[in-house]
This record gives sequence, C-alpha cells and structure tokens, in this order.
Amino acid sequence: MKIGVLISGCGVYDGAEIQEAVLTLLAIDEIGAEAVCISIDEEQHHVVNHLTGEEMPEQRNMLIEAARIARGNIREIQSIAPADIDALVIPGGFGSAKNFTNWAFNGPDGLIDPRVKLLLVNLINVGKPIAALCVSPIVVAKALEGSEIKSHLTIGTDREGSPYDITSFAAGLTKTGAITEMKSVRETLIDRENKIITAPCYMMDASINEVRKNIRSAVEALRDLA
Repeated sequence: MKIGVLISGCGVYDGAEIQEAVLTLLAIDEIGAEAVCISIDEEQHHVVNHLTGEEMPEQRNMLIEAARIARGNIREIQSIAPADIDALVIPGGFGSAKNFTNWAFNGPDGLIDPRVKLLLVNLINVGKPIAALCVSPIVVAKALEGSEIKSHLTIGTDREGSPYDITSFAAGLTKTGAITEMKSVRETLIDRENKIITAPCYMMDASINEVRKNIRSAVEALRDLA
C-alpha cells in the first residue's frame, strides 16, 4: 500500500508542521505501508524566523524545503497520478494556509493552488481516501468548494484549549459548503461516504504524544477506508 504525504514546506509557520509530518511518516511505516512524499516545485509564500516569529528577507522553494523532511525522497505534485498512490495524508502547518491555499490572508474567500485541487479532486473521484491533519481540512474544503460533495470535516473543538480561533475556522469551513463537527485531539472524524478523515492535532493545546496518537488513529482509519 502506498500513501502519499503532501508536504507544504518545512516549518510550522511557513510550511508543513514538522512533527506532524514526521509522525505521519512513522505511522505509515508502522502500519506496513509505503510513504510517497509529494510537494510543489515553487517558492513558498514567505520565510519565517521560527525563533522570533518575524518574516525573513529570503525565498525558499517548497519542494526543496519539503525534501528536508523526506530525506530527499520526494516527488513533484504534477508527476503524481491517482493510480500512483492508494491514499493521501496532508499534515498541518501554516503552509496549508499560505502555500497550498491563501486562507491565511483571505480566509474562506481565498484561493487554492490548482495543482493541489486537481490531485485531491481526482483522488476523491476515484474513491481514494484523504486524511487532513490540523489546519489542513481547509485545503480539502477549498478543493471541494462548489462541488456536489458535502464533506464532513473537523478542525478541533471550541470546548477545549486551543492556540487558534476554532469557532472562526469552523465558520469558514461551513462557508465553503463543508459540514463541520467539533472534535478533540483524542478524536478523529471519519466521513465514510466521501472517504475523508480529519484530525485536530496541533490545532488544539496538545502534547506531542497526544498528536502522535491522533495521527496514528487517522492513518489507521485511512488504511481501513482504502
């Protein structure tokens, strides 16, 4: 079984959340599957100093940055066809809201990269499951916006601690046409009809062990749907 891992860069504030990406690769290996890392050969929106949180005056390429996580074994998104993988995971990180979409700047009215949309829509059309972690349900929502598919998605819960405005994110997902549900880091949401799995991970105040368990549950559900 081959599971794609769509990586938006390297670093939570301007690319993929590294811990979520690595824990995804670990979970895929633990279930006996093969990870196929994927990214886009294009400059990311900007570069953030992860020590200070300030923007840096430089440019970095998503594919090159994502290759750090993939240990160099990575494919460019346009070289991937649905037949190449059995399922897909999208780790979180601000890259989902800055590089794959521009949700970070325009909210639910923003755009999605057409290459990302094409891959996700093609996978869903042929019945291959997708797992979106942390903030990445926004990518799925934008990919399906305007379609007849009403996906069930979670981005966390407003009943527990979070560093983000869960209520606002949930409202944004609803605006795209998705059906949102509140779930904690101890839960995953499985939309069996559309074969979409979402897990809050670091959208909630969570330990790395809680995130690891959340991702493992999502990957196991992905395997079962595939």
